Amino acid sequence: MELRHLRYFAVLAEELHFGRAAERLHMAQPPLSQRIRDLERELGVRLFDRTRHRVQLTEAGALLLEHVRPVLAGVDTAREAMRRIRPGEAGVLRVGMPPDTGPRVLHTLTAGFARRVPDVLIDLHELTTDEQLTRLREGELDAGVVRHPSDTVGLESGTTARRELGVIVRSDHAAAAGGGPLRLRDLDGAPLVIFPRAMAPRLYDHMLTVCRDEGFLPGSIRHARNPDFVHGLVLAGRGIHLNEAPATPLADGLVWRPLEGVALAWVTSVVWVPSRHNEVIAAFTEPVSEGLAEAGHRIGGAVHGA
Repeated sequence: MELRHLRYFAVLAEELHFGRAAERLHMAQPPLSQRIRDLERELGVRLFDRTRHRVQLTEAGALLLEHVRPVLAGVDTAREAMRRIRPGEAGVLRVGMPPDTGPRVLHTLTAGFARRVPDVLIDLHELTTDEQLTRLREGELDAGVVRHPSDTVGLESGTTARRELGVIVRSDHAAAAGGGPLRLRDLDGAPLVIFPRAMAPRLYDHMLTVCRDEGFLPGSIRHARNPDFVHGLVLAGRGIHLNEAPATPLADGLVWRPLEGVALAWVTSVVWVPSRHNEVIAAFTEPVSEGLAEAGHRIGGAVHGA
């Protein structure tokens, strides 16, 4: 039985309204409904009576609530005992980073943060966008570096950085000839290697929508998350791959080509829970922006929500 499922249950039991409970939990309503169904399935009882117009606790739900409240209160007390209220005040800032973050960006942000806040250790975690958003809402991270579009409802975002995408193909692929920008429609029918949708569902759907609108319908889709494995699949002729210009030379047999006039890019920013923002998180966003700006150009201002 997962602790966060119990917390979802307790909030819903207090609100008796899925919409209000989802808002309090800073999440969408469908995932909340699914988590409650998962908990009911695990316990083998119905916790709520649901009708079109109201939600009520069942007898089993009321009994579970009596046991859950002291458990959650004890967990909250323990958390506060183990770390202070504000991020960084316990000497550590917990941060999520995309799995494919380049070494130059990591070096820039860690060195820049150390100069600004020398007494706080930055604890980096390699996590996908959706993993970061979940851990932020559950208080397990202080800040995250995520890619947009993503479900950042209830979170606050700093300045975004944009890095244009191109395509990685085999050097003997027809698209590799010439060296100039490619049109997506020239790739129509080619198999595509892309990150798994679970890593960032909204970004995944956005990329495929842009490809479709620009005339590129992949002949097949293969999922991979490790950059070396991705490049191996492309080299083996299993597909093409959309990504930013490589920071280091590609393996022999692979080339990168820019795309012509297409709104495909990694749009990245630091996000955090608004009530937890302080000078330590602010000090972290600055070197992140510097590191990302080295790979692309900065756009926009502050973004609130998604």
